[in-house]
Amino acid sequence: MVNTVSWFEVATDEPEGVQRFYGDLFGWHFAEAQGVSMDYRFITETEGAKPTGGILGTEGRRPGHAVFFVHVDDVETACVRAEALGGKVLSKVIDDTGGASFAYLHDISGNLFGVHTPPAG
Repeated sequence: MVNTVSWFEVATDEPEGVQRFYGDLFGWHFAEAQGVSMDYRFITETEGAKPTGGILGTEGRRPGHAVFFVHVDDVETACVRAEALGGKVLSKVIDDTGGASFAYLHDISGNLFGVHTPPAG
């Protein structure tokens, strides 16, 4: 549903350990994301359910974080609006081929959050 929190991500340079931690703590299940050029593991709360989050292996190239993502109609428009309201766009990936588009932003207090448009279909 648009304008609701629909995804979360945990970024770490220890993806195996973090996966084990959350799996043992909450009973979550994990699957390697196929067809992406990064270490990304989908998270489902119950076996066979639709993924609602992911673990990003940073290989030490990005800081660790835990962040929520809000589903938006258009990532580019959301970024423009956020900046007009005093926020800051840190990075964005716009996929014009029907894949997922997303951006990392800071709110006016410097808190990290994300916006995304899921893949078509």
